[in-house]
Amino acid sequence: MSSHRSNPPLRTAVVGTGGIARSSHLPALRTLAAEGETELVAAVDVAEDAVRAFADEAGIGYAATDLDAMLADVRPDLVVLCTPPAVHREQSVAALKAGAWVWCEKPPCPSLADYDAVEAAEKGGEAGPYASIVFQHRFGSGARHVRRLLHDGAFGRTLVAHCQTTWYRDDAYYSAPWRGRWATEGGGPAMGHGIHQTDLLLDLMGPWTEVRGMAARLVHDVETEDVSTAQVRFAGGALGTVVNSVLSPDEVSRIRIDCERATIELTHLYGYRNADWRITPALGVPEETVAAWRDFGADEPSSHLAQLRSLVADIKAGRRHATSGAGGRRTLEFITAMYKSAFTDTPVHAGEIGPGDPYYTALHGGAPGWAPADSRTEQDHA
Repeated sequence: MSSHRSNPPLRTAVVGTGGIARSSHLPALRTLAAEGETELVAAVDVAEDAVRAFADEAGIGYAATDLDAMLADVRPDLVVLCTPPAVHREQSVAALKAGAWVWCEKPPCPSLADYDAVEAAEKGGEAGPYASIVFQHRFGSGARHVRRLLHDGAFGRTLVAHCQTTWYRDDAYYSAPWRGRWATEGGGPAMGHGIHQTDLLLDLMGPWTEVRGMAARLVHDVETEDVSTAQVRFAGGALGTVVNSVLSPDEVSRIRIDCERATIELTHLYGYRNADWRITPALGVPEETVAAWRDFGADEPSSHLAQLRSLVADIKAGRRHATSGAGGRRTLEFITAMYKSAFTDTPVHAGEIGPGDPYYTALHGGAPGWAPADSRTEQDHA
């Protein structure tokens, strides 16, 4: 490992000091700070009391309510965005123009147009800076192991896939004014909750070619959907289903992939370990082969820390991170296509949505949405 002098820590600023910053980002940044990889130098939040409390807790000397002022005063190497989706585009562009790399919480931004604007603001060239998305489920040791086996063809052809994010959120969850609104959250559970599992599914399965979606608002008094389903066709010919819900008391996150030689299944809730993966061989697969498949090696849970380690290494090497550029866009494009299919009742193909398409600038495409949930009756659905 390089010495501290030749490999200085990344001077890091946290923007948005709410729950996700405290529960996930701050512990990860502290761990890497203790290892000499990062240094917390600034915190920003529109609420002065909140940012000062966060800075005091984290031992950060600079606390501000103005992002532009912080960027000019501190000149951080890395900006971590823990803010609502509606401001991600503006804040990412500002940070990139100031020369900082960006790590942005999901959802990345409310539309493909916003995402492309962020990518256009990147400096270009081989050394960055680039903007990346928090898609931490790609970075656990279980996903790395299964991804390698799938991509190497160890399990034979992929045939059938199922991706399930069925969670539960009550009315109190939607009391935050930006949640459940197209303009500020972008979408419902397909965008704000199931996006992590969807991203992992696409990372394991490879390119998709067609999606057919359905969505509805069945319970919550919000603008967006609270449940969605989709059928997807992958470039290799496999078929899959994706289900996202915030109506499910028995909460679970699950991915299942059936291949010619094995079924791979991951069952967890908000993060997995190696033990949460199960590989079931087809008849006739040699025991020694199965034993090798089930040897996941050292256990690294999926987490913000796991992804941050990878991101810091990429920044220091001057290379694009896996969840930036096209590597992050493909997940947002899939979710956008699912919404378009749900609203138009037609299949949507990869690459179809671009400038000039109403779904390029808003996930609901300007559609009026649904009637209030409590006004729906059985007769309405007859």
